[in-house]
Amino acid sequence: MSVADSPSAPTDGLAGWALDLMDRLGGVGAGLAIALENFFPPLPSEVILPLAGFAASLGSFTLFGALFWTTLGSVLGALGLYSLGRWVGEDRLRKVMDKLPLVDVEDLDRTAEWFRKHGRKAVFFGRMVPVFRSLISIPAGVTRMPLWQFTAYTTAGSLVWNTIFVFAGYQLGENWQKVEPYAEILQYVVLAVVVVVVGYGVQRRVRSRRAQKTSA
Repeated sequence: MSVADSPSAPTDGLAGWALDLMDRLGGVGAGLAIALENFFPPLPSEVILPLAGFAASLGSFTLFGALFWTTLGSVLGALGLYSLGRWVGEDRLRKVMDKLPLVDVEDLDRTAEWFRKHGRKAVFFGRMVPVFRSLISIPAGVTRMPLWQFTAYTTAGSLVWNTIFVFAGYQLGENWQKVEPYAEILQYVVLAVVVVVVGYGVQRRVRSRRAQKTSA
């Protein structure tokens, strides 16, 4: 059965567009829609991913195919933005910022230093936060985060996020739309985890510096 023939299939808007891609190209269409989301954040992965799971439940492609293609699309889209950030680089960005009023170039240096220390966690968890999942690829490129690290953490974070929503859409079938309201809750959970992880790291550093001063 084609997913477009289902009575619960969307026919207009972004969801209808994504559905048309999947109907025409199968799993590749799902991957393409997710890849484009990196460049156009208003494209909602929280709709595209459950829809891909729904399409898999109808046999348009397999569940494994849905996970494979959407994760591949996530990684390829992220690599595009990573390449853009790498091309810009810190030197070009510093020259631009130096000409802007009310902008302190030292802020860029502090941000870059922070990213070098916490970039892997930022990339992994960032793949689970809308809009941020796209933007996080640019500073990774600007600071020249090793390509293998960026690819590995982007793949891991994307696979976790994609699996949750694709599998939910697969299980819910024609009720796939019910997944979307829970996306916001999950995003808050991810943000809370990030705050805890970063806070723990800061606390450890403060304690370490105090211990060094005490021993000195």
